[in-house]
Amino acid sequence: MNKTRLHSNHVALQAKMIEFFGWDMPIEYSGIVEEHLAVRKQAGLFDVSHMGEIRVAGPQALDFIQYMTPNNAARVHPGKAQYSALTTPEGTFIDDLLVYALDDSRYLLVVNAANVDKDYAWICDHVGGFDVKTENVSAEYTQMALQGPRALEILQPLTDGELSGMPSFGSARMRVAGEESLVSRTGYTGEDGFEVYTKSSNPGGIWEAILEEGRPFGIRPIGLGARDTLRLESCLMLYGNDIDHTTTVLEAGLRWVVKFKKGDFLGRDALLKQKKDGLTRKLVGFEITGRGIARSHYPVYAEGRKVSEVTSGTFSPFLKKSIGLAYLPVEYIEVNTEIEVGVRGKRIPARVVPTPFYKREQS
Repeated sequence: MNKTRLHSNHVALQAKMIEFFGWDMPIEYSGIVEEHLAVRKQAGLFDVSHMGEIRVAGPQALDFIQYMTPNNAARVHPGKAQYSALTTPEGTFIDDLLVYALDDSRYLLVVNAANVDKDYAWICDHVGGFDVKTENVSAEYTQMALQGPRALEILQPLTDGELSGMPSFGSARMRVAGEESLVSRTGYTGEDGFEVYTKSSNPGGIWEAILEEGRPFGIRPIGLGARDTLRLESCLMLYGNDIDHTTTVLEAGLRWVVKFKKGDFLGRDALLKQKKDGLTRKLVGFEITGRGIARSHYPVYAEGRKVSEVTSGTFSPFLKKSIGLAYLPVEYIEVNTEIEVGVRGKRIPARVVPTPFYKREQS
């Protein structure tokens, strides 16, 4: 299996390790619930170095990214990151991703670990006549995420840059624990926090420095288990569960990343047609009102018939209720609509609720 450059740090912390898309990754350290609540209340540190990085460079790098993604990449400049997607001509997902501008002609695309090779092949296949060069540079980067309400206090003393004025989805080059890094105010938990990208040969020094600085604040190292429950509470998409090549950007409730006025992009015509014709289904959140926990692929019923299945589901450690996501026919997407979820052969009552399930208080 692949190992991140922080693998020995996880072993030293006695993390429980699992295979995750070819990577030996920590699933938990002290326990998923404890780690989850640490991020909500104090801070948590994640190794997300298994994520992929693809560099697009050249005179037409912006034009190419504009064509490949539905969001307006012209708004991305050095100092800013953008959430977007790689879309098919049908308006469905190859992947969701972050776009960083390294400078005026070089961009970094951060993609999901499970999709790196597929994404890179898709990008290369569509270069066509664009004057750009693409490169899969995933092996160069170590990526860490510091998330939680104490993240700023913990990270600031370790950097030579100013973090308090950095907006959400802002980014900047700076040293972290003495190592050259790209720092962005982004994350996958619904909390304030930062992601640190470094090419350092000693990223473990950054990891250890953050944990030591965060000790008085109650920081915890966080595994993939809590990463999943945190992102679901905040209704953040997981490729392969909530979005994939069969689901369109509009059906997933991500209309805000689609900028039709910017000009042509892959999937524009299909998404325009879907917008005009109206959706037939949409991703919604639900909570179980009976006894049971929703899990991925469990059947969903409305008016006595199966209408869908759960895309993601869990017991929320913070909200202390069973929550989930599912694509429902539009006649059932209104808040408080009664549905049922099949749990171990029984139909358990549930209802459609607003999303995100959890939203942090803004200071």
